[in-house]
Amino acid sequence: MKAFILAAGRGERMRPLTDHTPKPLLMVRGRPLIEWHLEKMAAAGVRELVINLGWLGAKIEAHLGDGARFGLRIDYSREGWPALETGGGLHHALPLLGDDAFLLVNGDVFTDLPFAPLLARGLGADEQAHLVLVTNPPQHPRGDFSLLDGRVLDAEPRLTYSGIALLRPALFAGCTPGAFALAPLLKRAIASGLVSGARHEGLWSDVGTPERLVALQ
Repeated sequence: MKAFILAAGRGERMRPLTDHTPKPLLMVRGRPLIEWHLEKMAAAGVRELVINLGWLGAKIEAHLGDGARFGLRIDYSREGWPALETGGGLHHALPLLGDDAFLLVNGDVFTDLPFAPLLARGLGADEQAHLVLVTNPPQHPRGDFSLLDGRVLDAEPRLTYSGIALLRPALFAGCTPGAFALAPLLKRAIASGLVSGARHEGLWSDVGTPERLVALQ
């Protein structure tokens, strides 16, 4: 299974750190944040990875190269600036991802979630997405979606979408090129009963502010 890392955003709340360093290259526990994802993907058996580039994207590409030193082959989906948001960025990268389900990871989260069980699970024939949900953090107390018997619902009580998922390209059916968010597509699929999910109880952080970055060190 291929994987995709969302890495095109500017990280406005992380400024001034991201004025000159893209958020995925900020140091977390002694290494760039994105390298934690690459290491875990390779350990889980991922061999092909797509990363979208926007803000300071050339620095990400220069640092990671072709991915060989991580045991990966990296392709880059170059969006320029302004970037295409989460949904638009994924839609733009579909030619690189192919027709099969893929692993999605937001480039600005840090977690101890192992990827191998996700890859082994895959997606059922009646699923367009499988979302990893976590306990609502202080900065997002209302959450996003609920979880009942392994199905994701747009209802109460809510958990927070972790930014980690399995997706099918069919989720983007009918979309046109341009900037748009992923959330409305997920909600459409949830309303049709096409989204499963699981809760991760371990370490997870949205590395969205300098304070949260410090807390991880």
